[in-house]
Amino acid sequence: MEDMEHNKAPSVIDRYYTRWYKTDIKGKDCEDQCVLQHSNRICVITLAESHPILQNGRAIKSINYQISAGCSRLHNRVSGKSKRGGQFLTEFAPLCRITCTDGEEYTIYSCIRGRLLEVNEDILERPEILLGKPSTEGYIAVILPKIEESKTVTNGLLSREEYESVISKRTSSTQPEPQPEAEPC
Repeated sequence: MEDMEHNKAPSVIDRYYTRWYKTDIKGKDCEDQCVLQHSNRICVITLAESHPILQNGRAIKSINYQISAGCSRLHNRVSGKSKRGGQFLTEFAPLCRITCTDGEEYTIYSCIRGRLLEVNEDILERPEILLGKPSTEGYIAVILPKIEESKTVTNGLLSREEYESVISKRTSSTQPEPQPEAEPC
């Protein structure tokens, strides 16, 4: 009896974070991301379960936090209680670029406005954790929204239920008559 109750216990993510989703980022089909928002305002940026990187047994060739010649997310340094010095990000600021072994490249965006606290350097050496545990050890970055924006930072993002509805519509719209040029995500 105790084992059954233990199996139903929510994970740390489910217990302490609210999941928000951004679908089809910048108009790119199925390039969905997840924002895990903690009650202390901290937001963890991850790939959504439906993101193409996590589909069809893809493998990651490289992850690059170098956004441009003058901007590397790896050089982000914060200090003090108020996290001074962190790069300020807008909602469509690129965080990293992920290249798969099939040659496909994906840009991962911040999805929200806020100060970059850290990027996950572990995925640079062990990209398989991004594939196996995208919501936990394989996260992309941690962002802290401004205190005055903490209540509105998720405007424009979808709740879990809304996200599941989008995924359901994608699946049902591609199942009746699959056409060669219209592939599901």
